[in-house]
Amino acid sequence: MAKSKKKIEKPTVAEYLLSLPADRRAIISKVRKVIRDNLPTGIEETFGWGMIVYQIPLKNFSESYNGQPLMYAALGSQKNHMAVYLVCLYANAKETAEFMKAYKATGKKLDMGKACVRFKTLEDLPLALIGKTIAAGSAKKLIAAHDKQHGRKKAKPR
Repeated sequence: MAKSKKKIEKPTVAEYLLSLPADRRAIISKVRKVIRDNLPTGIEETFGWGMIVYQIPLKNFSESYNGQPLMYAALGSQKNHMAVYLVCLYANAKETAEFMKAYKATGKKLDMGKACVRFKTLEDLPLALIGKTIAAGSAKKLIAAHDKQHGRKKAKPR
């Protein structure tokens, strides 16, 4: 995460955004709007792991392999870049390949790890494709991918 001037113990999304340098805050805010405008039903926005996280809350799916909410996507500002984490693509090789092909067709250079798309400027990121990718998934598809990969952990009584 980019160094901020103020240390916040457990920040909210709003506090996280305010902690970013103005140029990064503007970029992250624009990408965040695209994600939020295309977010499927059943996915919530929160803050965790040093970034903005979009996840299936435990109240909707508590049988994950690690007992944590299922991450759908995330958005963060790192030391040398910003990144959108498209976990919704991670377990689907066909959808990942289609995403990569569509990204390259935009003429922008793709800098991608397993689920992480790194960018330094807003112009580096095809926002329409990010929105389309976010909208194409669903909580149901993510749960199915989880179950295929890990099975289900028995829910703990609350």
